[in-house]
Amino acid sequence: MRIEFYGATKEVTGSKFIIEGDGVRVLFECGLFQGRRKEAEEKNRNLPFDIKSLDYMILSHAHIDHSGNIPNLVKNGFEKDIFTTPATIDLLEYMLKDSAHIQERDAEYVNKKHKKRGEPPVEPLYTVEDAEKALGFFTPVEYRQPVNRGFSFYFLDAGHILGSSMVMIEIEGKKLLFTGDLGRANLPIIRDPEIPGKVDILITESTYGNRVHRNIENAEKDLTDVINRAVKRRGKVIIPSFAVERAQEVVFSINKLIEKGAIPEIPIYVDSPLAVNITDVFLRHPECFDEEAYNLLRENHNIFGFGRIKYITDVEESKALNHMDGPMIIISASGMCEHGRILHHLKNNIEDQRNIILIVGFQAKNTLGRKLVDGERIVKIFGQPYERRAEVVVLHEFSAHADRNDLIEFVKKVQPERAFLVHGEEDQIYPFGEAISEMGIEVDIPDAGEVYQIP
Repeated sequence: MRIEFYGATKEVTGSKFIIEGDGVRVLFECGLFQGRRKEAEEKNRNLPFDIKSLDYMILSHAHIDHSGNIPNLVKNGFEKDIFTTPATIDLLEYMLKDSAHIQERDAEYVNKKHKKRGEPPVEPLYTVEDAEKALGFFTPVEYRQPVNRGFSFYFLDAGHILGSSMVMIEIEGKKLLFTGDLGRANLPIIRDPEIPGKVDILITESTYGNRVHRNIENAEKDLTDVINRAVKRRGKVIIPSFAVERAQEVVFSINKLIEKGAIPEIPIYVDSPLAVNITDVFLRHPECFDEEAYNLLRENHNIFGFGRIKYITDVEESKALNHMDGPMIIISASGMCEHGRILHHLKNNIEDQRNIILIVGFQAKNTLGRKLVDGERIVKIFGQPYERRAEVVVLHEFSAHADRNDLIEFVKKVQPERAFLVHGEEDQIYPFGEAISEMGIEVDIPDAGEVYQIP
């Protein structure tokens, strides 16, 4: 068996690796790298492996840092099956097209500048047409449904986002488990992660390998405090949120707080066309819900606040929010504040000390979201400097990633002989590796392009 690592190595985006064995060569994940724009352009445009050598692909879940470069893969000649769960396919129907729109808009913006300078135009990384073509190669596989294609594999519920999976593989006489992104117990809406049996080899994420989240039950109290503080100031709560899962979880939680009378009924806006479409996908996949959410839905409860919460798709309606006075809540994408409508809301609200910017998801290095979390006073939005006077609050309780304790407990339960750690920055991945090593497990932390031969 041979494993080649090409992304999310000592970093948290751009996931991709290849496993070769039992006569097949299979790509796992093909995500977009997110960070400094020049570096992202280089890494995303130039795929570092021979596409024609691949027999098929396996995808753990829909997040763009795991799936977002698939249209570029197809654009460059990949025409094989992509196996993933049905809910993931339904999410990507919207997400890949949305990502393609962003690529096209970014290229259009750059080309306006190039034209003024007399420089040659650039092409988008991929187009909507490329995304639509890529969607034709997805093949749905239900949880625990075995697939035999050279080696055999099946999906287990990772409890991270709707349709997310771990991949259990039987190859060259060994059991290998890839966690994808591992979720947490007791998250709103979706089921808890499954716990598989003992494996020989583990490839695991380590996003929070050295951090412990506060209990998820604290999220409701903290969210209540933040919203009521903004109401008292007559300010706005601006929530940068991933359109998939996080937006739905936050809406689900806010809706519960209103129904309990914990917060007043102030205007609430979900300003993301993608989040609107993704919420519809959630309603089509109740089989992924936990017992509480499933029972609420079955009883016809309005779990995503339709009627109470205003879902915005129109551009002019989005712009109008900038001229409205608080208090109000605005939830908008993207989650790391790198593109999308959230940039306009930050630009118009970041210098008002009455407002609160509420961070509810992981922020990668060099993103605007990370700069806000790190407390930078002057930040650039659309290339212009703004003084951050708004309060910034970080609620790690909403994180959909397992924390250090969750990860260590998971490793203890699957008892691998060898573990490869991916999808974690160095200050998270190395301490986690030390903790696993102390259990007597052989630990590898790959570099980009590193190849391992497994006897």
